[in-house]
Amino acid sequence: MIKIKLFCAAGFSTSMLVEKMLETAQQQGIDVDIQAHSHAKLRDYVNDMDVALLGPQVGYALKKAKEVCAPANVPIEVIPMIDYGTMNGENVLNFALNLYQTKAEQ
Repeated sequence: MIKIKLFCAAGFSTSMLVEKMLETAQQQGIDVDIQAHSHAKLRDYVNDMDVALLGPQVGYALKKAKEVCAPANVPIEVIPMIDYGTMNGENVLNFALNLYQTKAEQ
């Protein structure tokens, strides 16, 4: 199971996106655990995830987030604005899975 965590301003705005990602994963038979949290909780979850994604509204925190995630070998990036804005669960899931795959290849 791949654990994906999405972090945004309060953890609420990504909830709908998480649902769409889970629907896509189920349709494709991909075993994932996807959750949304406030970006303030990143440190609390760093050892319990394989991939972290930031909502575009907290993209300014990417540098600090990378400093938190690097020691745990957790890739983290900002969700592309277009996919976030359109709630494209399939694209965001693929984005996360590509980050996971890149980590696995290293």
